Formats: sequence, structure tokens, C-alpha cells
Amino acid sequence: MLKKDFWYDLPKELIAQEPAEPRDAARLMVLDRKNDRILHSVFHELPHYLEKGDLLVVNNSKVLPARLMGTKVPTGAVCELLLLRQVKGDTWECLARPGKRMQVGTKVEFGDGSLSATVDETLPDGNKYVTFQYDTETLYEKLDEFGKMPLPPYITKQLEDQSQYQTVYAKELGSAAAPTAGLHFTPQLLDTIRSRGVKVAEVTLHVGLGTFRPVSEETVEAHQMHSEWYSVSEETAKLINETRAAGHRVIAVGTTSCRTLESVWARYGKIVPCSGNTSIFIYPGIALHAIDGLITNFHLPESTLIMLIAAFYGYDKTMAAYKVAVEQKYRFFSFGDAMFIR
Repeated sequence: MLKKDFWYDLPKELIAQEPAEPRDAARLMVLDRKNDRILHSVFHELPHYLEKGDLLVVNNSKVLPARLMGTKVPTGAVCELLLLRQVKGDTWECLARPGKRMQVGTKVEFGDGSLSATVDETLPDGNKYVTFQYDTETLYEKLDEFGKMPLPPYITKQLEDQSQYQTVYAKELGSAAAPTAGLHFTPQLLDTIRSRGVKVAEVTLHVGLGTFRPVSEETVEAHQMHSEWYSVSEETAKLINETRAAGHRVIAVGTTSCRTLESVWARYGKIVPCSGNTSIFIYPGIALHAIDGLITNFHLPESTLIMLIAAFYGYDKTMAAYKVAVEQKYRFFSFGDAMFIR
């Protein structure tokens, strides 16, 4: 397939700049695979579309406030680091701006200078290996003090509250971007879902920016995904296998949960407790084995995420649903509305 096959026209005003308030007030498009029906609803009505015995699988990864604005020593020039991945100890792979002016040996200070960083190496793709120095017990304390949420570039409005870019069940620090399908859930909605006999299981996949990088190759199959770390606990694997054995649905909340489960299935032929790195790329022609339903947001044109949706729902039906979403003025991308493919 060609990258251009996944293009659609999106008016700029449909790109959501802030989350719905409350979170579960976002709209919900329900796509029924059995009868090709499209229903229009609201996210807090999600329990009506779930069945007793269903299992929701959510990604509990927590976003690092990983965007740091600092100054070069001794020039005072303004620069920025975005932490992408912990390499070892206090050394991280970072996106640096302006990258060409941050050569090996460059030192950067943040805030009052109690956090600093030294560039160790420039990688082939332009990213940097950077080692941090700080006066607290962990780097995370300094990120909480000086860091900002790494919002996608299409969100130009500043957050009033950093927690707006975290799911209510986020707990495992490590993501460079939020698993955004989960942003629609509130504690009250999760309580309602559980009260209806629907279980909730957690996996971890630390979202890297590679998930959102544009597909640069003209042919879809030539694109290479970046690697991301995932983990499936013994408890979660047991819940998934019990759900499937009982004939109930396993529903992934977000493409990251989907990619986690499909990575495990691709490696083992079943769901087992495990952890590791995955660079799985799911596009039309790749069969999905681990999920029966998917809750997700509306994704960027020509992105690997819309390709995953098309693999699960079908290419023609996916592009038709996106056309309807534009016509019905759904809100798109990270803070936008949701769809439930069942």
C-alpha cells in the first residue's frame, strides 16, 4: 500500500486544543463491524456498548514532564531537550533544539542551575545521548520541578494543569507522549464499567515519539517503527486468557495497548506474562489476533496509527468513518473525540 492512500482532508479547526471537560464528555463514534453501522454517542455512554464479561486492557504508562527549556553554558543561548528514552543510569536519549549547536561536550543548565546536562554523543538520526546532573535523589524530582508536558506540535495552547495530559490510571513513569485514548476515562466512569461486570486489566507500554513520527517512505511496508518497551503482568495475562476462554471480548484501550498485546501474540502465539521491546508495525494485511475491540482517538493522516485502525476495521470502512467524522465535526487527535470499534 502507499502512504498517500491514508490521506484525508482535515479542517484545522477540528484539531482539539484542549481536552473535553469533564473528560468523559468527549463524543464517541461507535463502529459496529458486524452490521457496518455507525452510531454517534458520548464517551460517558460507553458502558451501554460494553457487555458483562468484557475485559478492557489499558496502558498504565505515565508521561514524563520531559520537555526542558534551558540555557547553554557559558553563552546563555536558549535551548531545549526532550527526553525520549533512558539509556543507562542518568544518561538519556534526547531530542535537542537547536541540535546543530549542541555538539558533544555542550553543557546546559535548567531553572536555578540545580539541574544540568552534558551532551555525550550525537546519533545518526540527530538525537543526542545526554547525561544529567542534579542535587535531588532522582532525576524525576527535577523533571517535576522544571519539566513541561511534551505536547504534540499541533497543540499550541498551554495546559492549565499538567494532569490533563495523564490518564487517571497512569502509574509507570516512562512515556514521551500520553496514551491518549485513555484520557477520556474518569474514576467514576471506571467504577460504572466495573459495576456492570466488565473487568479492567493493565499493561505498560512506554510511548516513544517514534509512534508519531511521519511515515517517510512512499510504500507503507518500507516504514521502520522505533522500539518501545512493554510489560504484561501475570495477573493481566491470566485475565485475558480467562476472558477469551469464556468467549468474552478483549477490548484494547488505545493503539498502545493493542500493540502490546499483538506484540506478545506475535512472539509467543498466545498471551503470556513478559516484558521486552517491540517495534511492531500493524497495517492492512497484518492480522490482529489478541483483541476483539478497540477504543481509540482519531489519528493524523498518513500516520502509522490510522494504518493500525485500517488493519483492524478494514481500509475502506476506516477511511469512510473518518470522512463521516470530519462531516460531523468530531474533534481530532490527542485531545479529541474517540471511536469504539466493536
